[in-house]
Amino acid sequence: MSDQLRAPDAGPYDALLLLSFGGPEGPDDVVPFLENVTRGRGIPRERLKEVGQHYFGFGGVSPINAQNRELLDALRKDFAEHGLDLPVYWGNRNWAPYLTDVLREMAADGRRRIAVLATSAYASYSGCRQYRENLADALATLAEEGVAELPEVDKLRHYFNHPGFVRPMVDGVLASLAALPQDVRAGAHLAFTTHSIPTAAADTSGPVEEHGDGGAYVRQHLDVAALIADAVRAETGTELPWELVYQSRSGAPHIPWLEPDICDHLEALHAAGAPAVVMVPIGFVSDHMEVLYDLDTEATAKAAELGLPVARSATVGADPRFAAAVRDLVLERAAAERGEAVERCALGALGPSHDLCAVGCCPARAPRPAAAGVDSPYA
Repeated sequence: MSDQLRAPDAGPYDALLLLSFGGPEGPDDVVPFLENVTRGRGIPRERLKEVGQHYFGFGGVSPINAQNRELLDALRKDFAEHGLDLPVYWGNRNWAPYLTDVLREMAADGRRRIAVLATSAYASYSGCRQYRENLADALATLAEEGVAELPEVDKLRHYFNHPGFVRPMVDGVLASLAALPQDVRAGAHLAFTTHSIPTAAADTSGPVEEHGDGGAYVRQHLDVAALIADAVRAETGTELPWELVYQSRSGAPHIPWLEPDICDHLEALHAAGAPAVVMVPIGFVSDHMEVLYDLDTEATAKAAELGLPVARSATVGADPRFAAAVRDLVLERAAAERGEAVERCALGALGPSHDLCAVGCCPARAPRPAAAGVDSPYA
C-alpha cells in the first residue's frame, strides 16, 4: 500500500476523550451545577441562585453541551473521512456526562491508552492543571472501585497557535468587520477577550521558566491576538488598533485579577473617539454562556448605552478546520510516543507547546495529584 493510501496511525492510542467544563441543561440543573463548580468554597445556596440568574435568563440551559455534541460530530466525521479509526468519547468536569463515568465506560470498553483534548487552548491552572487533577481524581475513584486495569491518559498539548484554531477566528473577525456600517469599518478597534483570572494565577501559568508578569497565559493570548490582527491587516490592507482585554471576573473583590474588563475598555474606547469595536473572544473554544451573556448581553448593552457600534466575532466551535487540527494533534502526539521525529504545526513567535507538563507548571493553590504530567501518579 502506498504512503498516500495508508491509514493514519494513532497508535499507541485507542481512543480520544473530549474533556470539557459542562453546563446545565434545564432550570433544575442550574444550582446543582453551580454547587459542583464551587464545591469546597462554602458559597451559600441562596448566593448560587443569584449567580445563576444569567442561566435562568436563557431557560436554565448553557449552550456548551450542545456545542460539545456538535464538536463530537465534527471530530467523528473528520476522523472517518481521513481513515482514522479512533473512537471519540466525551466527559465533563461539572455536569453529565461526568468524567469519572466516561472513564469507567472507556475502561469497560477496553480502552487502555487515551488521548485527551481539553476544551481550553491556553496554559493556566483552571485551563490545564485543574483538568489534569480531575483526571487523577477520576482514575483514583476507578482504582478504589477495583478496576483491574486503569487506562493511561495523555493530555494533548495547548493548541492556541495551531492554524486550525487561529484561522477560523481570523475569518470571524473579517465577517464581523463586514457587518459593521461602512463608514466606521476602517477605524474599528479589535478587543481580543479572554477569561480574567487572578493575577497570581496568571503569573505562575505555564512552565516555571515562563513564570513572571502574566506568565504563559498572557503571553499566549497576546501571541494569538497579534496573529489575528496581522492576518486581518494582510487581507484588508488596514492596520486596526487592538488590545487584549478580559471578561467574566468572579471571586472576592480584594483579590487582583487581570484587567481591563471589556465593559471598562468599551467606555475608554468611546471616550477616546473610537468609531466601532469588534469583540474577538479568543480565549473560548465555543460560544458558551460566558460568551453569550458577558459579551452578547452585558458588553453589547454597554456599547448600546454608549452609542458605540459593536460586533462580536465567532469562536471556533465545530469548524471543520478545528476538527482537522485535533486530528493533527492526535497524530503528532502518537508519533512522538512511538519515538518518531515529529514536525509540529504552530504559528506565531512562541512555537508549539510542550507535550508533558513539568513539575511547577500552573501550580495548584493546594497540592493535589494531577495526571498527564511529569509528576503524574498514573504514568
